[in-house]
Parts: sequence; C-alpha cells; structure tokens
Amino acid sequence: MPSYSFVLNGKPVTVEAPADMPLLWVLRDMLNVTGPKYGCGVGVCRACTSHLDGGEIQPCVVRVADCANREVTTIEGLADGDTLHPVQQAWLDRDVAQCGFCQPGQIMAAAALLKKTPHPTDADIDDIENVCRCGTYSRIREAIKKAAANG
Repeated sequence: MPSYSFVLNGKPVTVEAPADMPLLWVLRDMLNVTGPKYGCGVGVCRACTSHLDGGEIQPCVVRVADCANREVTTIEGLADGDTLHPVQQAWLDRDVAQCGFCQPGQIMAAAALLKKTPHPTDADIDDIENVCRCGTYSRIREAIKKAAANG
C-alpha cells in the first residue's frame, strides 16, 4: 500500500492508503478528523469543504494521492490556537448555526472567499454553492459581511 505525507492543520502526517481513496475518508476514518462532513460524496453539497494549499476543495472528490506534499486545512485547523478565525467569530456573533451539519463546510467556504475577495459583494457571496438544509442563508450572508468588516 502506498504512503502519502502531507501537512494537516499545521502538523505533518503520513498515511498508508490506496491512491484513489478520497481525502475525506482519510481524514475521517484514518486520522479521526471529523469536522468535514460526508453529505453527498460527489462534491455537490459541500459539507466537507476544506482547504488545499489555501484554496477551497471538497475532500469527498479529491484523491489522497493528489494531496501528497501539500497542506490540508480543515475546520479544526482554521483557528489560531485559542483565537477564532474572523469567520468563526462572526458565525457565533450572528448565531448562524441551526442544526450545524453544514457549518464546518460553510465556514471553510466563507474563509476561502474572504482570502480571495476580502470585501465580497452579495454576488460574490451568492457564488458560494454550499447547501444548508435549514436555510440559514441570510445569517450566513450577515456573518460573511461581519467577518469582512472585522477581517
């Protein structure tokens, strides 16, 4: 079985896994990182959204082999120690979560957006394709705008 090394949330890790194993299964089943959620397995719901080298990915459709010698960040690695990322803080301040299932992916998508576009328009926010089954989109928008203002 091949082995793959990458940096996960700031720490080097090595896993033995088939090359075509989705990163989501490596994270959840092999490394016990459960923030990225399994929703659809085809990259549509985006409940698993994480970052690869700082860019947004859906680990359910990214092969572990494609992560070798790269940096993977999940919701568990977004905060800076005890200091929440501005998006995480805005999520709490705006009481965004309802059921909470999609929130790690929503937060990671918002953080990626703000990294790329520090002051997003409503159209930029609308381009986030993550699904929220509870329909908290208006609070998500408010939180992203708050995080951008406080960034």
